[in-house]
Amino acid sequence: MDPYEKLFSGFPPVTVEQWEAKIREDLKGADYDKKLIRKTLDSISIKPYYRAENLEQLKYLEQASGVFPFVRGNKKTRNDWEIRQDITVTHVKSAVEKAIGATSRGITSVGYDLTNKGDLHSDDLKKLITGIDCSRVTFNFITGDTAVRVLDYILKAVEQLKMNKSEFKGSVEYDPLGHLVASGSYYRSQKEDMVDAGNLLGRVKGELPGVRVLAVNSHVFSDTGASVVQELAYGLSMISEYISALTEQGFSLAEIVKHFQWNMGVGSDYFMEIARIRAARLLFSGLVSGFDSTREITQPVYVHSVTTRWNKTLYDPHVNLLRLTTEAMSAILGGCNSLQVLPFDTVYNDPTDFSERLARNIQTILKEESYFDRVIDPAAGSYYIETLTDALVENVWKKFLEIEGQGGFIKLVLSGSINEEVKNTAQRRIELIASRREVLLGTNQFPNINETINGCIAETIAFPGCETVAEKVAEPLIRKRASEEFEKLRLAVERNQGKRPRVFMLTYGNLAMRLARSQFSGNFFACAGYEIVDNLGFFSAAEGVNAAMEAKADIIVVCSSDDEYLEIAPAVAELVNNKAIVVVAGAPACMEELKQKGIQDFIHIRSNVLETLKGFHKKLGIEIK
Repeated sequence: MDPYEKLFSGFPPVTVEQWEAKIREDLKGADYDKKLIRKTLDSISIKPYYRAENLEQLKYLEQASGVFPFVRGNKKTRNDWEIRQDITVTHVKSAVEKAIGATSRGITSVGYDLTNKGDLHSDDLKKLITGIDCSRVTFNFITGDTAVRVLDYILKAVEQLKMNKSEFKGSVEYDPLGHLVASGSYYRSQKEDMVDAGNLLGRVKGELPGVRVLAVNSHVFSDTGASVVQELAYGLSMISEYISALTEQGFSLAEIVKHFQWNMGVGSDYFMEIARIRAARLLFSGLVSGFDSTREITQPVYVHSVTTRWNKTLYDPHVNLLRLTTEAMSAILGGCNSLQVLPFDTVYNDPTDFSERLARNIQTILKEESYFDRVIDPAAGSYYIETLTDALVENVWKKFLEIEGQGGFIKLVLSGSINEEVKNTAQRRIELIASRREVLLGTNQFPNINETINGCIAETIAFPGCETVAEKVAEPLIRKRASEEFEKLRLAVERNQGKRPRVFMLTYGNLAMRLARSQFSGNFFACAGYEIVDNLGFFSAAEGVNAAMEAKADIIVVCSSDDEYLEIAPAVAELVNNKAIVVVAGAPACMEELKQKGIQDFIHIRSNVLETLKGFHKKLGIEIK
């Protein structure tokens, strides 16, 4: 055998037509699109397979990494990224101690959240950066409306500490448009906020060239349930607003572009999230080129990824670690410049030292043990991911043009249009979770039956609602997580004066069907925190009902085969005589006959689990707060 012969060269090539013919043969008449084409929330069609032919129209594939339009990343030699941890500053001394400790344990980017530090002084900023090597660690300041003052303090501190200004890198994250979306208000006014953005840009461009001051916090959309296309389109529209406002103030496009930082969310749709970051860079390049088509930009957008809160859960919270790990992998493989992995417990409590350590170590392991920093753009050439990237670009750009055609981002925020779009998408996602077409492990599938959390969570953190201010000019986004409604069901049970509803599986007849349906039913009711009493099987309705009454069952689920339900279910209902709720597991053909005999409750794979369980709560007198 020739050692240089290509693998499989001895086999004839298989055409698309041959693949399709074989697939349709195997489908045996079933609808191809319904069986094999998956539609995303944004109506992007995901095919069952992709081939080289799918990449023929993509013009950017020959471009190297670090070259316009930067689809393949901003880096030319390694896929290194900054490992970031944010620290809320209430007491400066403890914040500094925490930052120094974090940098000694793998952090290369410190984020200081100053939004709750009302009495900030110049010396405070000096203390926050003292003792940390600015040549090795970047500093990020989340400032809110104090950005201009914070930058003045930073400049003073850098002078006093005799730091090398060219080495001092990071960001002063000022995003009045993100604040407008989240709170429904400007910091001061639209004009004054944009003037402040110009003041920041004017100061850093000459004195701290390595500091970014124009934050684009599009992750506020993914945190409230927006789709990937929505977040990217809104983020792009925010960037367009900033560029327009700042060019009017006399800044050049190159000066503005250099100081952007796009803070975007990263979710659990693994390949989509890789494509998200790649698409974002191409879209940013296209937008900036549209402002000045005479030259090709040499400055790519800086992408900071933040793991989303949307899919994190209170129950079975260590599953959040698995979600965080896949999200971190996606962001890194997509080529983010920095990454913040939120602690697994951040959605229901103030993170502990232990949870912060785990969050850091996810990134450290991916870098030091899995070598994710060694290969630039490992997704390059993947038929699937390249096609997905292109589909995202096409759909986002289309939506961006629609936003611009309707007057731009600010106008649509003020009119409530964007808020309504995000709210509708979030509701669609919640409905998918309610019917278990989208799975949240440990919440709407396979919950830990004996887990309790009442008293172990901070409810203002777990169920925060929206950020509100006195002088609203628009409706703020409603902060919500996908699992909240299920969690409220279980919390209501925990607070039900110590009485946990008992669900008894009355299994009868066909062995395979009764076991399958009892397992399904147990998993179904466990999502509400009910106690499950399973059984191997009974020989008669009377035997099963007697056992259920002895067990003091609140709900009796009849688990059998469709053929046997017409015999067993009415007999059970008659013997129970309204002393408990009788439920049939499944959707048998005889359902209407059973309803005529007084059985009204059925659970099956097409049930809306959330709404069905709310109905049982109501029947049992359990109040949901």
